[in-house]
Amino acid sequence: MISEFCIRRPVATLLMSFALILGGIFAYKFLPVAALPSAEFPVVNVSASLPGASPETMATSVATPLIKQFATIAGIDSISTTNSLGQTSIAIQFVLNRDIDAAAADVQAAIARTQRSLPPEMTSPPSYRKVNPADAPILLMSLVSDTVPLTDLDAFAENVISPSLSTIDGVAQVSIFGQQKYAVRIQIDPSALAARGISIDQLQAAIASANSNTPLGVLQNNKQQLTITANTQLTNAAGFSNLIIATKNGHPVRLGEVTRVVDSVQTTTTASWYDGTRAIIMAVQRQPDANTVDVVDKVKAMLPSFQDQMPAAAQIKLLNDRSTSIRQAVDDVQFTLLLTIALVVMVIFVFLRRVTATIIPAVAVPISLIATLGAMFLFGFSIDNISLMGLTLAVGLVVDDAIVMLENIFRHMEEDGLSAFDASLKGSREIGFTIISISISLVAVFIPVLLMGGVIGRIFNEFAVVVTVAILASMFVSLTLTPMLCSRLLSVTKADREAHSAGRHDIVTRAYDWLLSFCLRHTFLIFLVFITTAAASVWVIQVSPKGFFPQEDIGQISVTTMARQDISFDAMAKLQGQVASVFSKSPYVDHVAWSAGSGNNALNQGQLFVQLKGKDQRPNIEKVLADLRRQLAGVAGIETYMQPVQNLRLGSRSSASAYQLVVQGLDTKQTDVWAQKLNDAMVADHTMFTDVTSDLQNNALQASLVIDRDKAAQLGIDTDTLRSALYGGFGTDQVSTIFGSADSYEVITELDPKIEWSPEHMLAIQMRTSSGTLVPLGAFARVDRTAGALTINQLGQLPAVTISYNLPQGVSLGDTVTRIDQLKEQIGMPTAISTSFAGTAKTFQDSLANQGLLIGGAILTIYIVLGMLYESFIHPLTILTGLPSAVLGAVVALRFAGMDLSV
Repeated sequence: MISEFCIRRPVATLLMSFALILGGIFAYKFLPVAALPSAEFPVVNVSASLPGASPETMATSVATPLIKQFATIAGIDSISTTNSLGQTSIAIQFVLNRDIDAAAADVQAAIARTQRSLPPEMTSPPSYRKVNPADAPILLMSLVSDTVPLTDLDAFAENVISPSLSTIDGVAQVSIFGQQKYAVRIQIDPSALAARGISIDQLQAAIASANSNTPLGVLQNNKQQLTITANTQLTNAAGFSNLIIATKNGHPVRLGEVTRVVDSVQTTTTASWYDGTRAIIMAVQRQPDANTVDVVDKVKAMLPSFQDQMPAAAQIKLLNDRSTSIRQAVDDVQFTLLLTIALVVMVIFVFLRRVTATIIPAVAVPISLIATLGAMFLFGFSIDNISLMGLTLAVGLVVDDAIVMLENIFRHMEEDGLSAFDASLKGSREIGFTIISISISLVAVFIPVLLMGGVIGRIFNEFAVVVTVAILASMFVSLTLTPMLCSRLLSVTKADREAHSAGRHDIVTRAYDWLLSFCLRHTFLIFLVFITTAAASVWVIQVSPKGFFPQEDIGQISVTTMARQDISFDAMAKLQGQVASVFSKSPYVDHVAWSAGSGNNALNQGQLFVQLKGKDQRPNIEKVLADLRRQLAGVAGIETYMQPVQNLRLGSRSSASAYQLVVQGLDTKQTDVWAQKLNDAMVADHTMFTDVTSDLQNNALQASLVIDRDKAAQLGIDTDTLRSALYGGFGTDQVSTIFGSADSYEVITELDPKIEWSPEHMLAIQMRTSSGTLVPLGAFARVDRTAGALTINQLGQLPAVTISYNLPQGVSLGDTVTRIDQLKEQIGMPTAISTSFAGTAKTFQDSLANQGLLIGGAILTIYIVLGMLYESFIHPLTILTGLPSAVLGAVVALRFAGMDLSV
């Protein structure tokens, strides 16, 4: 037997143990650090833009052709789409085992196939990124300066920082909030144009033809060659202002006479701030399978180089560094692990009362755990909260084998008077099979966990493997090193034997003897206790509140704001500033960055990124949120929704709150109506739901142009001419390009924003007829004020409304799932309207469906393994009778601690 071999070969045994330690320490140096095992769904996000296009146009002309092609790709779990003014964002979530690189290649091919079906006005094709848009950034950078213009900071961010960071392995995208890219804006005065008989399309054509950067050729002779250049490129507003666009009555008409030409920015409806100062905010997002700590470390390593290249007056400030909280959490768990080992050793010493007897099992614990680190490296695991939790749990398991071996050897020395060597040989032979059976029984518990699928399976697969390896390592150490150490270190004197008979653990033995005798005398009573315990354990599981993952406090809050749907950018920015002021004044907030008009959000939505102070300087995050909610209630005209940033975010749809419910139907209007009714019912039930909101935005004001097609035809004006004229004034029409050494910049035409435009003003826009004369738009059209959609959302190819909500304190996710079913019955939702959970709530629901199967599988596996070990159908049942009391005790302890029955 292996134990006898090790007892007789102490040097070989010590070297073998040393090899395990060396391998584990070496592996530890290379294990990555993470918050959780990689369990994210592969997500590819597709973005498309058509400046000035309505959400309806984006949905029908851009999103629908793309979705039809994406639907043919294998391995798709869901496709969620958001269409807003000029923007479409499509998040394609694949099944968990789909390779993200292969998925991205399929998406790229689908985009290429769709290209011909997209509107010709799209100046750039749809782009894709391997990023989950719902995932919070892993790092935010703010470029701030009191003197350097924002356009210069933006140019540095776009041309230097963003391309450099994008090359880092694991970086999915670098988003820029509050972009201030330089552009020349030509702001048209329609009355000045009309007075000179010039139409908008004529003006645009003149600008485009007068600004050129095309090659002019080469001049050659028999002696030399010269490249031909000319000053055909205009580079700033002053150059464009002097441009002659027409000649009237023999006099040139310059662009500056009928327009205001200004050096401006490409997008005037976006801005960002950092702690109250205008800034360029950069958000680094990782790929779904990338390690957060590793990516952040690589990004930070490049920052000194960026700072050296920037003007001295400009600074890069960091906030919401998610690697910091991950390292702190891992450090806390590592401390807990070491404390657990120390407590176990102390308890062993209290009962054994001998230093040498304590050292032997105490040595088995670190060796087993260190050997497990080596296995973690081979399996590609990381040092994270789950693997460390597995190691912490394993401490109590791995010490058992060594104690069982030690106690049996020590018993032979005390009772039989054998030498340490002989007692080790005899004791190890007797107890070897018992140790193997105990270890295999413990491993059997985790076999169903190893076979679990989905997100929970991905997470707890690592936990199960770590505990399993630790148990097997402990079994190996207990059969090899422990008996060898006992044969060399244990000693028993006559005084020890006398002290043993009167020792304190004899008191424990007598107490156990009395309890065992009582149970044997009252078997019927004990059987009733067992039946009652079993029934109580089943009942308490059913009635206990159930959750998914406990809420983490990593010191960051993601904030979404929402105002009325017809709000202007300036008004939204002002309200956003008031909300940010509440956060800035909070004693619990360290830094706050915010933006308005950025990303794919509608104009009435804003974002805030809040970094809290350390946990030693504030209460827990629930109290912080409650305090902030009270203060934010005083900010009128805007709704604020907060959710703590979590290390694990499931689902690919961004939402204002943590949990999502999707309402779908074939009829868009009916879907909107019933989604609103359900949303209102959830808002009214404030005891079960908080921060309830939906992405339904269908009450935005629209200026609907009604064309008299007969009159337009008589005038020789077609719809394309009409579209071009209106888009040139009210859209963001790029009519020319300025080519610089590092980038290109747009030349944009628009109607003068200083004029107070109303829908009726559109009717004064001059259109050129087929005869060459100018007529106002009002000659053949009228304007109606209507309500329309600010955003249009889809799940798959059907319209969808997503209701998101948070949990009040003391309410579990399982309670809200049940309550939503009750509310649907109360409002009488028809069967034509379907609801389904998304993201975390969906995964939670799936886990509940498999919970009974998992528990049953674990019990059955244990029974089979124990039956094989003991060659009995009855003995395994005897052992399993201890389960009900264990379950009851665990669940009751959770209830006393105020915790959910969660993952």
